[in-house]
Amino acid sequence: MIVSPAALDAFLAANDKAALVRLAAAKGSTPRAAGTWMLVSHDAMLGTIGGGQMEFLAIDAARKLLAEKGSETPVLDLALGPEIGQCCGGKVTLHVSLLGADDEAAIRAEVATNADALPSVFVFGAGHVGRALVKALALLPVRAVLVDSRQEELDRTGPDAEKRLTALPEEVVRAARAGSAFVVMTHEHSLDFLIVRETLLRGDAAYVGMIGSKTKRASFERYCARQDSAVDAARLVCPIGAQGSRDKRPEVIAAFVAAEVIATLPAEAGTVVSEASTDA
Repeated sequence: MIVSPAALDAFLAANDKAALVRLAAAKGSTPRAAGTWMLVSHDAMLGTIGGGQMEFLAIDAARKLLAEKGSETPVLDLALGPEIGQCCGGKVTLHVSLLGADDEAAIRAEVATNADALPSVFVFGAGHVGRALVKALALLPVRAVLVDSRQEELDRTGPDAEKRLTALPEEVVRAARAGSAFVVMTHEHSLDFLIVRETLLRGDAAYVGMIGSKTKRASFERYCARQDSAVDAARLVCPIGAQGSRDKRPEVIAAFVAAEVIATLPAEAGTVVSEASTDA
């Protein structure tokens, strides 16, 4: 699970007290590497240390600590075998503590560093498909940013999504890092064309996609011909997610577009500081 800065902010804002569970040591086959962490409150969690009985035991210890029923700093040494109903075969040491100011600062810094290492995917348009796509991308090793000029539409997306309110989306395109991906699906075809043209003019985008049909693509190519000859419209993906299902529900379209986008990024994209996993 990839924790975004927005998700961390939302969790901390909603929970005034939390416990930190950190995987202090991992030997043999374990679901996660040493250093991986999760936050646990009385009724919520953020992140994962690998799931299974190991995680259930850690959550129980964390909530006992929050309720002041456990020891001050529980340490769990667990063999991931039949004794706890897990068959990974490795051994882990888990440290559980109340989240303090220093811990919070360190986690914020780590999450920010991880986010900076992720390739960016800019989704222009906070309509039904745009919101569904950002949710789908949240599960992948990318930094998804939802861009729109309408605050009310951005507000329809959950608080853990990264959002950008702007009347000048072309400036977002120009400021993006090389290798970013761009998916364009605003409420106006003319605005779509403007944004897509800007992304193609960069020449360094990993992916440029625009929602629509073959007819819309042809209209865009005519638009570019009237503007200039510097745009390589052949690099545009339109329609997007066309190799997937014919199902037009936003969530289904989003699933196929997310797969299309991630397939264009380098295989090592999104390697982060302490969220690495190994086979269990």
